[in-house]
Order: sequence, then C-alpha cells, then structure tokens
Amino acid sequence: MTCKVSFIGLGVMGYPMAGYISKAGHKVTVYNRTKTKAEKWIKQYKGAIAETPAEAAKDSDFIFTCVGNDNDLKEVTLGEKGIFNTIQKKSIYIDNTTASATIARELHGKAKSKGFGFLDAPVSGGQAGAENGALTVMVGGDKEDFDKAKDIINCYSKKVQLLGSSGSGQLAKMVNQICIAGLVQGLSEGINFGINAGLKMEDVINVISKGAAQSWQMENRYKTMIDDKFEFGFAVDWMRKDLKIALDEAKKNNSLLPVTKIVDGFYEDVQKMGGSRWDTSSLIRRLRKK
Repeated sequence: MTCKVSFIGLGVMGYPMAGYISKAGHKVTVYNRTKTKAEKWIKQYKGAIAETPAEAAKDSDFIFTCVGNDNDLKEVTLGEKGIFNTIQKKSIYIDNTTASATIARELHGKAKSKGFGFLDAPVSGGQAGAENGALTVMVGGDKEDFDKAKDIINCYSKKVQLLGSSGSGQLAKMVNQICIAGLVQGLSEGINFGINAGLKMEDVINVISKGAAQSWQMENRYKTMIDDKFEFGFAVDWMRKDLKIALDEAKKNNSLLPVTKIVDGFYEDVQKMGGSRWDTSSLIRRLRKK
C-alpha cells in the first residue's frame, strides 16, 4: 500500500533513509534546514520539498525525523513551525534521532494527547548501514503504533524490534553505544600492541576474528585502523553526544559506567587532536601519537 510519508532531516543518515522509503513506492515529502540538501535529494529520488516541518507533516500518514539532538528535536516538533502543529489524527510519528529517553516520553505524551502515535526509534549501523538500507532499529512505544509503522521502517532496516514502552528505544541505543565504546578501545589497544610487537596484524585479525574476539568493529574497521585512516563512519563528535546521553541517564538509574566514562575522556583527547570528524575507531590514534 502506498502511503504519504514526510521525512524531516536529510543528514548523512536521513538522506538515504528517506531515499529507501521513496524507492519502496511511497509518496515522500522532505524537509531539511539547509534547503540545498533537499533540492539535491529530489533530483535523486521521487518526492517533494516542504518549506517547513509543519508543511511537510500536514497530510502524511507517517512522519519521520532524524535530527541532531534534543534541542533540534524540540524545534522541529514543538516549535512554531513544528510538526506537532499539523500532524493529523491517527498518523504515526517515528523519531530516528539519537536523543534522551526523557524527550521521547515527553513527545509520546503530547502525541497521544493530540490523537496520533509516537515511536522513538534510534538506529545503529552508521552511514554505511543507512546507505545500504541495512540499519538496526530499536523502538519504544505502543504496540498498536509499532504494528502500523513496521513495514515503513523496514524500508531502510535489516532488523527492527519493539523493546518496550516509550523511551525504550533510546535506552537500548544507550546500551548499544556503551558496548561499542569499550569494544573500540579494546580493539585499539590490541591492534596497537600487535603492531608494536612486530606482528603482521592483517594475519592476526584473520585468525582471531573467527574466534571469541570477533565483532562488527573488528571485521569492518581493523584495516583502516592499521592504515591510520579514519574517514569511514560515525564521527567522534556524534559519539561524545551519545555517550553524554548515556552517562546522564546512568546517574538517574544508578548505573556505574566506569569504562564508558574513561573512553568518553579518550574521545575528548581525540577531539583535541583535531579528530572531531574522524570515525570512532580513531581511538587508536591516541595510542600511536608521538
């Protein structure tokens, strides 16, 4: 069934995600703060451009946002030209932003009061996952809304799962980033150790990646880490934003995150080295600096 869909936020993730929804045959209207990005998008995909988030959302069955942070999210939802001013009843709003669980619950409550559904649905898989339509989507919200939206979300995902009530998607994304932080630091230390020990690390990784040390990061980032290249994915600035969200939430639920806190500090070191836009595997650069 063809649906009317609006997509707000055409960054490195949102741009291809909206494209996959369009390629699936849905009628997509896009909005981006920098209009030239939206103009580029409609040259590549079928769709229309809206001048404001509110205009984009007014006739849509499903509304997606994928923006930077809580403040950006408030602007495009609750702001003067935000989508909450025009979303029609019975529509479903899906937020793919990595944001706090607090704002997810706030938006859920306001959406329900206005008669439409809301799902917090942050994604994992990075730019490559978005471009390949193979993201993992962690969803919080009401099952009825999830069941209605699942097929649309599947346009750009390889795995989508409802994990609980509103905010659960954002909490699951925090778990995801906590796990990645420690893993990338361990991988960085292992590769650096092996190089210093005189090992041929390509051969080492070929062996250990078939055993208990295997991970997505190892399989996809080991070669560029060895080659000292860090232009291949999720940026350090974004990771620090996500880790701050996790660390703030940990204070609320009394969780100890000692390794995460240390690794966040290491990423701050990378920023000071000029690596704000390097990908997260650049942690190894700290160990190799002279």
